[in-house]
Amino acid sequence: MAELITYRDAVARAMAQEMRRDPTVHFLGEDVAAAGGVFKATKGLLDEFGPVRVRDTPISEEAILGAAMGAAMTGLRPVAEIMFSDFLATCWDIVAVEIAKSRYMTDGQVSFPLVIRTANGGGLRFGAQHSQAVENWAMMIPGLKVVAPSTPRDVVGLLAAAIRDPDPVMFFEQKSLYPTKGEVPDGEIIDELGVASTVRGGSDVTVVALASMVPKALAAAEELDGLGIQAEVIDLRSLVPLDAATVIESVKRTSRLVTVEENPRLCGWGAEIVSLVAEECFWHLDGPLTRVTTPHIPLASSDSLEDEMLPSVERIVEAVQKVVQ
Repeated sequence: MAELITYRDAVARAMAQEMRRDPTVHFLGEDVAAAGGVFKATKGLLDEFGPVRVRDTPISEEAILGAAMGAAMTGLRPVAEIMFSDFLATCWDIVAVEIAKSRYMTDGQVSFPLVIRTANGGGLRFGAQHSQAVENWAMMIPGLKVVAPSTPRDVVGLLAAAIRDPDPVMFFEQKSLYPTKGEVPDGEIIDELGVASTVRGGSDVTVVALASMVPKALAAAEELDGLGIQAEVIDLRSLVPLDAATVIESVKRTSRLVTVEENPRLCGWGAEIVSLVAEECFWHLDGPLTRVTTPHIPLASSDSLEDEMLPSVERIVEAVQKVVQ
C-alpha cells in the first residue's frame, strides 16, 4: 500500500523511521522542536522522541554544526538543520574545513556520521539572501556527500540512507517542493546514495535535472512529446556520489544532452555533467551540449522577476528544440 503525502511530511516520516530504529539518531536546529521547523517539516518529532533527542538551539549556525560534529565524533548520529541553505555561509569553515576533512586527517580513527539538512533554492519570493541554490558549493568539497530529492518518496529513502551513511551528508530540500504531494509506500524505505533515476524514457535527447527542476523537466517532456520529440528525463537525486554511468549510457543512445539546474550559470553542477559527457561521449553526439540555468545574478523577490530568472518549462522546451533541430 502507498499513501499520498507532502514533501514536507516525508521529511518527518524519514526522521521518525530512523529515530525509532536507532537511538543514537538525534536532531537539533533552530525552532525544529516545539515549532516543528519554520517550514513545518519536523512536526511531531518532539512529541514522540522528547527534548533530549529533538533539541531547539540558539540562532547560531556555528553552534549547531559544532555540536553536531562533536556528537558524531563521540558515537551519535546527529541530524542538524540549517534553516536556509544561504546561512551555510556563516558556518562554512565547520562544514568545509572541519567536518569534511577530519575523517581523512585522522586516518579513519574518527568518523562523522552526520547529516546537515537545509531548505534550498528559490520559488517562494524570499529574495536574494534566502533563495540561493547552493548545492554546487557542497559538491566541490572533498569529503562531503550531496543529496537533493525531488519527490516525497525520495525524501524518505534518501534521507534514511543519508542518516545511515558513515560520512557527512549535505541534504538539500528544495523549499518550493514542500507542499507538493506524491505516493510513498508503507513500511521502511531505504535507498542507495549515488543512484540516479530515469523518470521518463525517450530516444531523441537526454534531459538531466535535480530537485525542483525535475517536475519542470517532466512537464517540458510532455510538451515536447506533442512536438514529436521524445525526451528522456534523468533525476540525478545525488551529486556526490554522482551516477555518471546512467547519464553517459543515456546520452550514447540519444546523442544529445540538456541539463536543467537552478544554480547560477557560473560553476553550476551542469557544467560538470557537460564536461563528463564531452569526455566520454564526444563521438556519439549529434548536437551541442546545452545548459539551462539561472542567470549569474542574485535572485529577485518580485514574483515576475523571480519567475523570469529561474529555469521554466518554456525555456527547457526551447533549449531542447534548438538542440534537436
